[in-house]
Amino acid sequence: MKRPLTEGVQDEPLTQKRSRQVSEDEALARRLQTELNEDTQNTKNSAEAIRNFKPSEDKIPQTFRLMKVKGLQPWANTSSVSIADVIQGNVLIAVLSNYMVDIDWLMSACPNLKNIPHVLVVHGESDGRQANMKKQKLGNWIFHKPSLPIAWGTHHSKAMFLVYPEGVRIIVHTANLIYVDWNNKSQGLWMQDFPWKNQDCLNKGSGFETDLIDYLSSLKWPEFSVKLPELGSISFNSSFFKRFDYSSATVRLIGSVPGYHTGSNIKKWGHMKLRSILQDCVFDKEFQNSPLIYQFSSLGSLDEKWMSEFAFSMSSGVSDDKKPLGLGEPLIVWPTVEDIRCSLEGYAAGSCVPSPQKNVEKPFLKKYWAKWKATHTGRCRAIPHIKTFTRYNGQNLAWFLLTSANLSKAAWGALQKNNTQLMIRSYELGVLFLPSSTIHAHAFSCTENRTPSENIHTSSSKTHEEKRTKLVTLSSLHTKKMSDVITLPVPYELPPQLYSSEDVPWSWDRQYKKRDVFGQVWP
Repeated sequence: MKRPLTEGVQDEPLTQKRSRQVSEDEALARRLQTELNEDTQNTKNSAEAIRNFKPSEDKIPQTFRLMKVKGLQPWANTSSVSIADVIQGNVLIAVLSNYMVDIDWLMSACPNLKNIPHVLVVHGESDGRQANMKKQKLGNWIFHKPSLPIAWGTHHSKAMFLVYPEGVRIIVHTANLIYVDWNNKSQGLWMQDFPWKNQDCLNKGSGFETDLIDYLSSLKWPEFSVKLPELGSISFNSSFFKRFDYSSATVRLIGSVPGYHTGSNIKKWGHMKLRSILQDCVFDKEFQNSPLIYQFSSLGSLDEKWMSEFAFSMSSGVSDDKKPLGLGEPLIVWPTVEDIRCSLEGYAAGSCVPSPQKNVEKPFLKKYWAKWKATHTGRCRAIPHIKTFTRYNGQNLAWFLLTSANLSKAAWGALQKNNTQLMIRSYELGVLFLPSSTIHAHAFSCTENRTPSENIHTSSSKTHEEKRTKLVTLSSLHTKKMSDVITLPVPYELPPQLYSSEDVPWSWDRQYKKRDVFGQVWP
């Protein structure tokens, strides 16, 4: 949609306007080319690093994938995925959890949905949009909006749970179910398939299972009856997911659920859940006092007290000598106004980075700003909707979190009442990658001809220190073939560059009169 010209520009003579536009376009092209050349020179070792990212079948569950972006060079989409790569095969039940849902686009992008007997859509849409979705529904589709007991909350989690005759596929990702999110943005996705439990293991659980059932129980969707091969007619509720064997899970789930959480529940959700898991982890000494990255697409109204509380959780854990890792200095990777202006979508991309001036321009935040630079994944101009948090030293990662959670108290929770209560407003879900001492072989698949017996995982017989997997970025010089190295396709470059004095962090309620790549202004 063409936006109105801003005041002052509309009175410009047509010939002058065209001349100015041509010169601006030429200047933009020159600047982009210069930046590209500089990036290539500066990153000779890691330029186009994603070209070499081809995880083997047994390592796919231990990493995550970037989503395909239209308009990029083919190498930039190496090992990237589309929604059709995820929802495939003989799905019996699909639970699609998201914030925004466009049914028309979803059906066109993934026609396989028409053949699934039962589809449950858990969403965060407005009442008006929900009514419209119900008009479009097909067959046995059920729509459910979880309750939001505290004002200003949202159902923001982005996940899929696909039940097959062979098992269940769980996907945690960062994209709304809309066209622009799956085609124009930098996004991430993790998935793993799990087999049905054997009869003698029905009561055996795991940390992953507990996290999952706790989270799904909080959604309180209306139970419905489903008929499944060999099981017959059963009631479909959160307890249904106890039927699968998650012992091979390669991540931990970090969820957020609205409420005032006290007692033992304070450690079940949000940043306190992350803190409780990291506290029990042992990391290499190189991560003592190493820096943190917060990368996301919407900034809440923050203060320095909460930033300290959050950094304390992010800095939890001990090193091999049992000493605490110590506080890490965080940086916020956030697009500048120029990043948005020159993006694949121009200023339109800014509507998906919805943070107002009053949140972005707080003076204490200035020291945190760092640039979105993604030359090695070809995604400099694909504005990030992905959300990631990590602790790193060079190209080595202590841990890595892929999540729906932005940087806000609503998403992560804020401690209250002398740290005895955690208040959370929104539903969120993420996956935490940790160094592991478990070997996973022959990753189980619901859509390929492998039997559950091939899903082997064994604890290392060697010492924890010797066999702990190492998490690294695409730019790591570690030999990718080493069995104890897991490569994570972090889309931005580490360490990030700080903002220069000319860089301005994007906020979506300012006016921008400098025209974007499509000749538009904002708003």
